[in-house]
Amino acid sequence: MTEPLYLDLSEKCEFEATVERVADDSIVLDRTLFYPEGGGQPPDEGTLSADGRTWRVTDVQKRDTIYHAVDGEPPAAGMAVSGELDWDRRRAHMRYHTAQHLLSALLLAEYDAETTGNQLYADRARIDCAYDRFTETDLADITARMNELIERSIPVEWYELDRDVAEERLDPDRTRIHLLPDSITEVRIVEIGEYDRTACAGTHVSNTAEIGRFEATGRETKGPEEERLSFSLSS
Repeated sequence: MTEPLYLDLSEKCEFEATVERVADDSIVLDRTLFYPEGGGQPPDEGTLSADGRTWRVTDVQKRDTIYHAVDGEPPAAGMAVSGELDWDRRRAHMRYHTAQHLLSALLLAEYDAETTGNQLYADRARIDCAYDRFTETDLADITARMNELIERSIPVEWYELDRDVAEERLDPDRTRIHLLPDSITEVRIVEIGEYDRTACAGTHVSNTAEIGRFEATGRETKGPEEERLSFSLSS
């Protein structure tokens, strides 16, 4: 099984690893900083290098383990490689993912709107939530409240917690731990100060000040009592 370095070392973009096996145009490494697609967060991209050659990592997916799709003939099993993330892309995903957590907590606390889905990109994001209809005034208020929270420079932390403990202590409307397979007994919690705690295996910035300026850019109705909010971030 690949050791997921990205869970603890979100701020690193370079690492050393060994190719464990080759599967068609993908390889399995013994350890990786490349984030596999999941939880609304796109996969990381970047490069692997060895013996004067460089392979571009074009996709990362997690199934039984983590698979890195590379261009060209992949490096052979047993080869030592150096990995480097496309840091601008990863950094953008970290900022947007942290903003999404903060937004989900705000919508639940102030609008009683539970998050039902989300999708992040490097230049924008969207969030689906259980709510009748947001108005233009709501969007302006959400933008203002989000920027107030961001400017507080709230620390962001992540840690492992026993599933039973997490279910007992944390708000089920935010953690949604009941949706996880029964086989998962340890839950990774992402905590934004006292404002939000939720289960998440994504990558995040370590302080809300790193998110940048937030703007709610639009809304659309996705069904009965379900709204989609779009937002963007700027430096």
